[in-house]
Amino acid sequence: MRLTGRGIWGEPDDRAECIRTVRRAIELGVQLVDTADSYGPHVSEAIIREALYPYPDDVVIATKVGLTRNGPDVVDTAQGAMRLGPQAWPPVGRPEYLRQQVLLSLRRLGLDHIDLLQLHRVDPQVPLADQVGELKALQDEGKIVEIGLSQVGVEQLEEARAIARIATVQNRYNLIDRGSADVMEYCTREGIGFIPWAPLRCSQ
Repeated sequence: MRLTGRGIWGEPDDRAECIRTVRRAIELGVQLVDTADSYGPHVSEAIIREALYPYPDDVVIATKVGLTRNGPDVVDTAQGAMRLGPQAWPPVGRPEYLRQQVLLSLRRLGLDHIDLLQLHRVDPQVPLADQVGELKALQDEGKIVEIGLSQVGVEQLEEARAIARIATVQNRYNLIDRGSADVMEYCTREGIGFIPWAPLRCSQ
C-alpha cells in the first residue's frame, strides 16, 4: 500500500486513513511491514511509527536505505500523461551515508534496532564490499538484526554473502517480469528469503 502522496512523494491525501489501514492490516494478521527511508521521503516510516508504536512483538519491521529522492516518481506531462520523473531515485552507497540513514530511520521508527535492513540499490560508484561492510558493522553494533539486498543479481549476491549473512533479497518479479528468476532460484537453493516487489503487476 502507498503511505505517501502521489508519485511516492510527500504526505498522503488522508494521513488518518493510512494509519487506520496499517493498523487494520496488523489486525488481519500481517506480520511483515516493509518500507524505506526514501518513500516520501521519510513519510512512510513516520506513519508506520504513528500507527503501530509500540510495535507488536510478532511484527517484523523492515526498511531500506541507499536511495535518495530528487522529486516525485511520476509527473504530469502537458498532455496529461504520466512518465517517470528524471533521476528520481539515485543510489547513494557511501558508507557514511548509509550509516547516517540507518540512524535516522531508527529515530523515525522509534526503534533501537531494525529487524531487517535492506540495501535499496547497489551504488555502482561505491565498491559493494564497502556498502555491505558498513551494514555488517551496524549489525555488529546491534542496530540491525538481519541484512537484506534489493534489485541485485546472483554475482552481487554471492559477493555480498562473502562479507555478511544475507537474509533476504527483494527484486522485481511478477507474471510479466521474470528477469530475476535466476536470483529467486538461487535464494531458494541457499535458504535466502525472496521478497518480490510489484508482484501483482500483470500488464502495462
